[in-house]
Amino acid sequence: MDRNRTTKLANGVEMPKLGLGVWKVDSGAEVVNSVQWAIEAGYRAIDTAAVYKNEAGVGKGIAQSGIKREELFVTTKVWNSDQGYDQTLAAYEESLSKLNLDYVDLYLIHWPVEGKYKETWRALETLYEAGKVRAIGVSNFKEHHLEDLLADAKIAPMINQVELHPLLNQEPLRKFCAQHGIAVEAWSPLGQGKLLVRPELKAIGDKYGKTPAQVILRWDLQNNIFTIPKSVHKERIEQNAAIFDFELSAEDIATINDLNTNERFGPDPDHFDF
Repeated sequence: MDRNRTTKLANGVEMPKLGLGVWKVDSGAEVVNSVQWAIEAGYRAIDTAAVYKNEAGVGKGIAQSGIKREELFVTTKVWNSDQGYDQTLAAYEESLSKLNLDYVDLYLIHWPVEGKYKETWRALETLYEAGKVRAIGVSNFKEHHLEDLLADAKIAPMINQVELHPLLNQEPLRKFCAQHGIAVEAWSPLGQGKLLVRPELKAIGDKYGKTPAQVILRWDLQNNIFTIPKSVHKERIEQNAAIFDFELSAEDIATINDLNTNERFGPDPDHFDF
């Protein structure tokens, strides 16, 4: 069975395949509890962002978990209004302060703000070269954004975090990223819960004694996709972690691949209101 819970990024840093996403999680007890439950259930990655306004709660949950800092992989992101070289450096320090950490494992550009993301990337390269972050990457970048960024970048992004689920499997983007050594991570891997009622996923789950959510998250892992499901329910957080003890057949993977309709539940990066 799949006991390997991490994968190496292009720079050799080991990143957990499964993490907890905390988008739309309240900054108080809700996020503190979610982080603690996730760590208790074996998660070693937490994904937040400045715009989520819960970095302080994430930091509190980490501090109270009793787990050594170096055993955890923490991601946060620079928000659109903070993009630009100097602004990004300042935004990073502010995130670090809220998280109450000495460093962040992965720092991402949240959205490809036109005319700004190259300067923002330069700031991320500076942070990386100074050893303030262990890895840097982008979020919501399409192929054309990546091509544009790579034309001038000194360091290629190590990861691209995008909306990705069986209805939007991002196959062309995944191929592009693979060709350039960029790992792919799925946000909203469960399609904001809308995929959990699909009969095809239920039927596959029944074969393995697993839920539709566990089937989707397993599909992510077998496609070499990092995944960060969000939940504020202890039982669901624990269920989402129970995906390392079974393997989907090639036939089941193909069935899930066939669900793709390129349907987005979140904004299109080309038409996002920045």
